Amino acid sequence: MKIVVVGTGYVGLVTGTCLAEVGIDVVCVDVDVKKIENLKNGILPIYEPGLDKLVHRNFNKGRLRFSTNLAESIKGADVAFIAVGTPPGEDGSADLKYVLAVGKEIGEHMSDYGVIITKSTVPVGTAVKVKKAIADALEARGVNIDFDVASNPEFLKEGAAVNDFMKPDRIVVGIESEKARAILEKLYHPFVLNGHPVIFMDIPSAEMTKYAANAMLATKISFMNDIANLCEIMGADVNLVRKGIGSDPRIGNKFIYPGIGYGGSCFPKDVKALVRTARENGHEMRILQSVEDVNEDQKYLLFNKIMKRFDGDLKGKHFAMWGLSFKPNTDDMREAPSLVIINNLLKEGATVTAYDPVAMEEAKHDLGDTITYAEDEYAALKGADALLVVTEWPEFRIPDFKEINSRLKNKLIFDGRNIFDRNEMQKLGMEYHCVGIRSEYKKAEPQQA
Repeated sequence: MKIVVVGTGYVGLVTGTCLAEVGIDVVCVDVDVKKIENLKNGILPIYEPGLDKLVHRNFNKGRLRFSTNLAESIKGADVAFIAVGTPPGEDGSADLKYVLAVGKEIGEHMSDYGVIITKSTVPVGTAVKVKKAIADALEARGVNIDFDVASNPEFLKEGAAVNDFMKPDRIVVGIESEKARAILEKLYHPFVLNGHPVIFMDIPSAEMTKYAANAMLATKISFMNDIANLCEIMGADVNLVRKGIGSDPRIGNKFIYPGIGYGGSCFPKDVKALVRTARENGHEMRILQSVEDVNEDQKYLLFNKIMKRFDGDLKGKHFAMWGLSFKPNTDDMREAPSLVIINNLLKEGATVTAYDPVAMEEAKHDLGDTITYAEDEYAALKGADALLVVTEWPEFRIPDFKEINSRLKNKLIFDGRNIFDRNEMQKLGMEYHCVGIRSEYKKAEPQQA
């Protein structure tokens, strides 16, 4: 089989590389000349654990190629994945101009039957628009080439995308013909040997499934954050509440960890797009609107705690921040809570030194030199009035607290991810503020320099 993947961002690069890993001939196409040249030289545009090794191996084997020429690459392709961006517009709707432009270009250059698949997250009805874009281009050429469109939404977690693709818990495919079904069954056969299914359905249902899945996960996060805020008011411990409800198999223990809000490229964009799609069709997604509202408020939680602790005066205060990316094992800064916290601290006259294992270069695109970047987590602590834990990277979970105490001005931690144990913090004499547990500590006296 010959596969073309258009777009070498997060979804496209993982998709193309993993398909090549099982022996398929894959060409990844992108309009960004520099990105393609970098990929040919083994330089990836994203950080994703394990992906670099797969890219290098399959590129060297000749199974994975990179090109800027879609017109040449599409010839003779059995399947073409559209995996370009669908950024949110000002009204929250998904911008389909890149998806439809690719559909048009495919129609301008395809030479044989193929299945054109939307892999990008797109609203219900997008496949109809893609089909029209291809058909119009074919008509303009005066040729009659048979083709199928399909929807095959991705369910990849940043930080675990390679494993998710190679060992999926399900593959959702929306189709219109048995011919397309047969091709996709063959394509995905190597990936379902673990017994998990390819779930075939109509195209609108496949398009909706992706949005519904992300919206449900976002809902669980915002629900737990709302409960955490109430726990703090009422004197309950959200960590115990989480364990209590998570033991119920109807609820489960995933995505019920309290924190300072979700971010990234998927949840914020997809919740907004689903709300907008519903509104355009005369329906209000009242629960999802609240999910979004809670999440936006939650990003201010840590900053509000800091303001309260310092009596609303942060001028001249200096803070150490551990973590910048929106979640561990990625350098993705899109919609990251750290950006909200940092921008508000700076507005109040504070300064920040941050450390993140992989996201600092990416963070500079948003923050520039408005903050200082440390060489490691302990270097970030020097002279800080408090430590802020913003991303739950594994290396932050069991730190050297003696080292922390020796470098901070105050034994003061604001933990936005609840990675430390409150009882241990109490024994160490730390003033500890987290999410969903009322702080019972008095203000720590400043340490002598």
